[in-house]
Amino acid sequence: MTVLRRLLAQRSAAIALAVVAGLLLVAVAAPLITWVAGSSPTAFHGDAVDPALGGLPRGAAGGISTRHWLGVEPVNGRDVLARVVYGAQVSLLIAVLATALSVVLGTALGLVAGFFGGWVDTAIGRTMDLLLSFPSLIFMIALISAAPGVDRRLLLVVVLGFFGWPYVGRIVRGQAMVLARGEFVAAARVLGASRRALLLREVLPNLTGPVLVVATMSIPGYIATEAGLSFLGVGVQAPTPSWGQMIATAVPWYAADPAYFLIPGAFLFVTVLAFNVLGDAVRDALDPRSRPR
Repeated sequence: MTVLRRLLAQRSAAIALAVVAGLLLVAVAAPLITWVAGSSPTAFHGDAVDPALGGLPRGAAGGISTRHWLGVEPVNGRDVLARVVYGAQVSLLIAVLATALSVVLGTALGLVAGFFGGWVDTAIGRTMDLLLSFPSLIFMIALISAAPGVDRRLLLVVVLGFFGWPYVGRIVRGQAMVLARGEFVAAARVLGASRRALLLREVLPNLTGPVLVVATMSIPGYIATEAGLSFLGVGVQAPTPSWGQMIATAVPWYAADPAYFLIPGAFLFVTVLAFNVLGDAVRDALDPRSRPR
């Protein structure tokens, strides 16, 4: 409760938390929002674009109207609101699942490496170094492109989590090494606690804070990476909506229809910024000494 009070005491953190909560609500309620708006992320609306103008939306600001609240895409007339809210669902789902995978793997392997040390630490540590030395973005593109028949959302979760766990593992390993040599662990060992009990009951609960901070700050990175891969054409594929995919298709239209470019870009920017601010605030709330004076 004290941590939550510290978190909400920061105005920027409270705003970021409200934005994140709103985005999560939008992602969960995407079917309801599109139903109320009377739109669909895959439906074409040929009457909303003007063929005489090369497929530009009819009306001002990209075709914004009572029927299409955020306008429509050029040429095909798909509703931008529907694609944005479903894009939020896709981006957040991939980022959260990739974070969960990287945190579980990184925490488990980092905990084992830091607690046991010796050859176990050496083997896991060298594996971390090996993965961290890879140019991960290039390998992500190569791995995703080499599996064309696999669900891209599942593949993105696996690839992002696989390349992300060493960052978590390094932090957990360092903390586990310190905790394993603590007096409370030594006392529990003297009292006859098993290694499993020492790991799960003594060391792991004390890693909750650092792991929570890493998880919170990993999500915006995964959102941005997913958007970047979709922008390059190797991420989420049409007709499944994605913010990065929408920005890529909007690039040729940015001068004639800037709204189509700015709307998904603004959602992506606000989401990444809110999660970054929230991650910093969570770190400061868990460790007040880390706040700048």
